[in-house]
Amino acid sequence: MSEKNREGKRSARERLAVEREKRRAADKRRRALIVGASIVCVLGLATVVGVLAANAGKSGKSSASGPATAPSGATGKDGLAIPVGQDSAKSTLTVWEDFRCPACEAFETAYRPTVRQLADAGQLKVEYHLVTLIDGNLRGSGSLRAANAAACAQDAGKFWDYHDVLYQNQPKETQDTFADNDKLIELAGKVDGLTTPTFEKCVKDGTHDSWVQKSNTAFQGGGFSGTPTVLLDGKNIYGDQTMTPAKLKQMVEAANKS
Repeated sequence: MSEKNREGKRSARERLAVEREKRRAADKRRRALIVGASIVCVLGLATVVGVLAANAGKSGKSSASGPATAPSGATGKDGLAIPVGQDSAKSTLTVWEDFRCPACEAFETAYRPTVRQLADAGQLKVEYHLVTLIDGNLRGSGSLRAANAAACAQDAGKFWDYHDVLYQNQPKETQDTFADNDKLIELAGKVDGLTTPTFEKCVKDGTHDSWVQKSNTAFQGGGFSGTPTVLLDGKNIYGDQTMTPAKLKQMVEAANKS
């Protein structure tokens, strides 16, 4: 073999090694982002119960003290889950989330394409539970207001699209931007056909506030450590440092083959 050929092969091996290292570094950064963000969404959890009581009803019109009105199609115990995907799917992903939580946004950004693909293929059903952890930690009402608006979007059959819009436009954790109903209605304009008088009234009236608070109470009583809490068929997978979108896909596909 000529010296030129040997040099070419060596260069190709070096390029492959560099690419592999880049991929490993990217995966490491992604995991660090999610884990790092999750720390923010856990701090102060022990004080949430007391702070929530102190904050209740401080922002705008709210029906949180009234009966819990579940959004259309809500399922599970006490009707606290918003389902996405086919009921026939063999695997269920349960997600407890807060629209103000940066760790929730990081999880959604990393896993959204895979979760969408699996749900669209009929292999995965997703059950979303909405909570108000950050309202309790940092004061404010943006978690509650955004969750109510998302429930209103569920009434209109457009939960998932609006859910993604909220995360794509998530403010800094310390900024209670989502406390503004007008802002939430403005963001609804990014979802085709969602901005209607019915949706706007639902958002402004806080139609599902009590339902959101009931969901948050269930979260507090569930022994969870923070948001997001992500369970695959009842097993907490969020704390698994080896978990990746590819691994999640493999687990779901394996369950569907069994």
